Amino acid sequence: MRRPLALTAALLTALATAPAHAHAAPRWVHTCTAPARADTASCDALRVVGTAAADADTAGYGPAELRAAYGLPADGGEGATIAVVDAYDHPRAEADLDVYRRHFGLPACTTDNGCFRKTDQRGGTRLPRGNTAWAGETALDLAMVSAIAPRARILLVEADSAAVGNLGAAVNTAVALGAQYVSISWGTTENANAAAYDSRYFDHPGTVIAAASGDSGYGVNFPASSPHVVAVGGTTLRPDGSARGWDETAWTPGTDQGAGSGCSGRLPKPAWQDDPGCDHRTVADVAAVADPATGVAVYQTYGGNGWYTYGGTSAAAPVIAATYALAGPPPPGSDPASFPYRHPAALHDVTTGPAPTACTPAYLCTAGPGYDGPTGLGSPNGVDAFRAS
Repeated sequence: MRRPLALTAALLTALATAPAHAHAAPRWVHTCTAPARADTASCDALRVVGTAAADADTAGYGPAELRAAYGLPADGGEGATIAVVDAYDHPRAEADLDVYRRHFGLPACTTDNGCFRKTDQRGGTRLPRGNTAWAGETALDLAMVSAIAPRARILLVEADSAAVGNLGAAVNTAVALGAQYVSISWGTTENANAAAYDSRYFDHPGTVIAAASGDSGYGVNFPASSPHVVAVGGTTLRPDGSARGWDETAWTPGTDQGAGSGCSGRLPKPAWQDDPGCDHRTVADVAAVADPATGVAVYQTYGGNGWYTYGGTSAAAPVIAATYALAGPPPPGSDPASFPYRHPAALHDVTTGPAPTACTPAYLCTAGPGYDGPTGLGSPNGVDAFRAS
């Protein structure tokens, strides 16, 4: 069992030399294939190839490391309900989550103790068919929510399919069942239906909906481009000898990989966003670890056989959703995506990272001081940036 980790010199040396965090770039695969039809979403989980491990200590970052990197409390989330919305059924979700939480010393979260609940997209028990690809996404999301907010209740809502209409209906169900924090680690190409879907499924004032920006580099995905959600970009996160103890850069490793970012072509700019180079909604707002080369530990036995390293903005979205839960419930009628824009100094400004492609203006695809597309305003530095005031 891992113990909580302090950022000592010995720890930094150990982390820097750990196999799962080696600086050699690993190979990874998209857990979900690209959608074959319009208005169908793909999950954004990336699984590192060849990382099946004997235990989590060799698979990726665990809860203590993630909380240390972002200055988060070790035992938060009491009273909050965080919803994870994914497609298809992960029949072993609760059992796999139990292994993850036991390994890292987190409190039990089960159906029996009232912490864990799984429903279909209508809030009932007619669960969809199983899907091993989406099960990896679900396992990742549940692990990250648990890592950041271990005392929160978890609501897993499984859509009948990856159609945006079904996933959107599952979001509505999650909110109707009382979730004030919703994690979305999937997306699709923004098209002419985006505005209708946005008003139908994602306009929930007073509710945090954290949506992954995607893993294909420059270019926006929906629903991350919705002005009603928190668009979550991605970073590369490594321990170092700084006062913070961690080095964080934008995750932009190539022209067709890295955190999604850019300017919406369909959806309006919210009043709280004022970057000058985009007349519409700009992606992203904030960011967290997403690079599979500095990935996170996940336990999966449906479509897998144990511990794996995962990444993608699929990891970042539930981290941000859970961080909001640590900050406390949003006021009724509020727009939680606006909160970080009121407190940018309470975030880690991610200012560097390779420029994978050219865009105009450059901040839409390249990290720099202040706001930028790949990382938004930055990554969590405690919870103050995620409060209304």
